[in-house]
Amino acid sequence: MARATVTMEVGTDGVAVITISNPPVNALAIPIIAGLKEKFGEATRRNDVKAIVLTGKGGRFSGGFDITVFEKVHKTGDLSLMPDVSVDLVVNLIEDSKKPIVAAVEGLALGGGLELAMGCHARVSAPRAQLGLPELSLGVIPGFGGTQRLPRLIGLSKAVDMMLSSKPILSEEGKKLGLIDSIVSSEELLKVSRLWALGIAERRKPWVRSLHRTDKIGSLSEARDTLKVARQKAKKTAPNLPQHQVCLDVIEEGIVHGGYSGVLKEARDFKKLVLSDTSKGLVHVFFAQRATSKVPNVTDIGLKPRPIKKVAVIGGGLMGSGIATALILSNISVVLKEVNNEYLLKGRTMIEANVRGLVTKGKLAWDKADKALSLLKGVLDYTEFKDVDMVIEAVIENISLKQAIFIEIEKVCPSRCILASNTSTIDLRLVGEETSSQDRILGAHFFSPAHVMPLLEIVRTEKTSPQVILDLMTVGKIIKKVPVVVGNCTGFAVNRTFFPYSQGAHILANLGVDVFRIDRVISKFGLPMGPFQLQDLAGYGVFIATAKEFAIAFPERTFLSPLMELLVNSGRNGKNNGKGYYTYEKGSQPKPDLTILPIVEESQRLANIMPDRKPIYVTDQEIVEMILFPVVNEACRVLDEGIVVRASDLDIASVLGMSFPSYRGGIVYWADLIGPMHVYSSLKKWSEAYGNFFKPSRYLEERATKGMLLSDPSSSSATSRARL
Repeated sequence: MARATVTMEVGTDGVAVITISNPPVNALAIPIIAGLKEKFGEATRRNDVKAIVLTGKGGRFSGGFDITVFEKVHKTGDLSLMPDVSVDLVVNLIEDSKKPIVAAVEGLALGGGLELAMGCHARVSAPRAQLGLPELSLGVIPGFGGTQRLPRLIGLSKAVDMMLSSKPILSEEGKKLGLIDSIVSSEELLKVSRLWALGIAERRKPWVRSLHRTDKIGSLSEARDTLKVARQKAKKTAPNLPQHQVCLDVIEEGIVHGGYSGVLKEARDFKKLVLSDTSKGLVHVFFAQRATSKVPNVTDIGLKPRPIKKVAVIGGGLMGSGIATALILSNISVVLKEVNNEYLLKGRTMIEANVRGLVTKGKLAWDKADKALSLLKGVLDYTEFKDVDMVIEAVIENISLKQAIFIEIEKVCPSRCILASNTSTIDLRLVGEETSSQDRILGAHFFSPAHVMPLLEIVRTEKTSPQVILDLMTVGKIIKKVPVVVGNCTGFAVNRTFFPYSQGAHILANLGVDVFRIDRVISKFGLPMGPFQLQDLAGYGVFIATAKEFAIAFPERTFLSPLMELLVNSGRNGKNNGKGYYTYEKGSQPKPDLTILPIVEESQRLANIMPDRKPIYVTDQEIVEMILFPVVNEACRVLDEGIVVRASDLDIASVLGMSFPSYRGGIVYWADLIGPMHVYSSLKKWSEAYGNFFKPSRYLEERATKGMLLSDPSSSSATSRARL
């Protein structure tokens, strides 16, 4: 690995060029920060240095502070590991330097990288460089003075928006806003930056210390009004994220008491937030996502991915059309097969609507949309399959139909072709048992809508070849998905882990807990909607069908609620026909439908699990736990059986596939934070009161009684029985 270094070269023009080198993104690791202090100190002392340019090696300025330091702080609780960069380096050595410093920005200047640049006296950029402060997405706030300098350079409203959204802007927009002083070609970047620095030294260009500026902030009353609106918005959009309110408080401190006072408060509050559960959870998810790309005996055995240029998708329904959309948007040709012209037209129409929808939302240019749609070809037979690199079957969940399709495609596709199924529950060994190509059969389980949801669950059997897995992982990354490799079982990793989620909600409803209260509590916890509104959204047929699959696979711990059948029999199918737990009117939010209460009461009578036929009393916390602890319990079984490579894979899959709140770190991480003993003892108590659905798994019991974390791979029978 290349060593992290900071170098300095002094030219005959008297300009010292200080260069950050820490590939791939020039992260501000501890040695880099120490190197910057040393080089800036040396440049300041040297008589032959008139001015300074700060830049990054390899076409990137800096991607920001080294996040592995956060991880070390979270593991040790030792805040002394965090360097005091803001005052020591950015204020004293850079901004208050007696010699002018210009940032030469290329590629990206994110987080601490942009904060360093804003501490300089001018910023010259190459075209299309990314500029942003994404720290709030990691549970903290900018810590090198960004909360103070960004509002002073681009105005308070835009600065607040950039920080709270964590979204970067391009240097062209930065130039309009005043963040960038000049944009020049990459070839001219250093030359122009050197001249700019000399211009400041010779007083031909302004010497601007951004922390001292106030001209773009506006009056105190205007600033407070802007911050008040931002606070109210953050309370609605990020109610469980403390860093948003802290960031606004720190900005206000600087506006009221001056930039330097704001920098000091920023440093204090940054360190408090680093140790928060929110930051721990978000940083865990950050690293969990990166860990998914390492799969033992697949990514570490010297294989190289084969090019996938043409993919056949069988079935143009909701899932098939979404998969096809994702592929063509990433420049992969698609052959869409359907059984007749009517279905083919519907599939093509859905794909076109998906692509045009992105144009309408400003996420895709018209010319790129047209190019994507030109890569789509609709067919009614297998003639075009003779040269495809991969087939993805996306028909209805019917074993015999899928088996027939796989027998057929094995005959017509090239011998190198990957044969994938988008099944969400069916055992892949059954799907391909009549073929002789089981080494190239695997699951490509997308989540709906497939062109939007970021997770791709790659399901392998004992016979799937490592090359095929690697190829699909690569395709997943090309189409901007996060591929997670899992083992083969009913429901695979994600649906299997979360099948108790809706069932736990139904147990509570049949115990007399208000369904609308359950939804409110789960939404408040951080999921985008509660379990009953989710059922409305998906349609009841999906839940009835999948519940039956899990009842067959795991009869001893499945709760079949009478409520779903009663709803269907009453003519309801959720949002599909506008009748469900909620009423749905165009242009308005869903409203609780109180006419459903007699149906719920009938379900309670039929289920007959209510103690003494009286509704139970539960707190909001108990509602969360009675719904999510069974999910944790099933996650323990998934870990025990080795269905996932590592516990963090299940965490990232729960976040990206089931919208479990990322700031809670994923389902296993959250349970570890709460404590396995509390999860175990709660489930044990409920199992004694309400039955086997809540019965703790052997893995959970073992971990709880030994004081171990659920994510700890040591002493696990999973390592010896792993199905991966």
